[in-house]
Amino acid sequence: MTLTEVKNLLDEEVKARNCSSEISLDKPDPLLIATEHNDETIALICALFAYGNARLIVKFLQSLDFSLLECSDEVILQTLRSHYYRFQNAEDVATLFIALKRLKQIDSIENIFYEGYKKEENVLEGLWEFIATLKSVVAHKSRGYDFLVGSLPKKQSGIGTYKRYMMYLRWMVRKDNLDLGLWSKIDKKDLLLPLDTHTFKVSQRLGLLKRKTYDMKATLEITKRLRRFDKADPIKYDFALYRLGQEKLQ
Repeated sequence: MTLTEVKNLLDEEVKARNCSSEISLDKPDPLLIATEHNDETIALICALFAYGNARLIVKFLQSLDFSLLECSDEVILQTLRSHYYRFQNAEDVATLFIALKRLKQIDSIENIFYEGYKKEENVLEGLWEFIATLKSVVAHKSRGYDFLVGSLPKKQSGIGTYKRYMMYLRWMVRKDNLDLGLWSKIDKKDLLLPLDTHTFKVSQRLGLLKRKTYDMKATLEITKRLRRFDKADPIKYDFALYRLGQEKLQ
């Protein structure tokens, strides 16, 4: 396919997928739970647990009582004592709730991201600012928790895609029939593609991505290519690419 043909395919997919019926219990996605609550903190919880089987993700998220974000540490620990998900044990899950509760007392998630982002309009700098702040409010370290909230890269090369955070930013910054658009300080032109195995493979098959390694360099490469299709809103193609791969249409 030529690039023009690929763009036309993706534009048609974007148009077809931009409807609320794409997010349902029949087509489970953590965005379903985030949409129900329309809250930046609850949406972040939904995004951070968004790995593994989509139905199991939604089932786990439905089991959580998000009103715990207003409760004491003791109540959170007690209530979530039997909640776990894949790499995260009950303490990891409770710690995330405690950390985000404390964060709300400091500032909004948007403002914390914006502190790093505003220097060079770079969402990665915003992400490093946020992860550092989140880790500073609770002294808890475990393999499961570090996987959940992410870590600060020791060097810029060879880092992962931070897919779950990039997806969260898409939800927060973009506004359409899928994305929530709860934030106003970050420009959607600066978003990066939430690269997962589906979008990685389908992007290669469509000729949008030459890099063979699944990492941040691949994220930057595919995002740069999508900016040629739409400079102002390159990540509008994310959900279309994801569904094309997930449903094995490409």
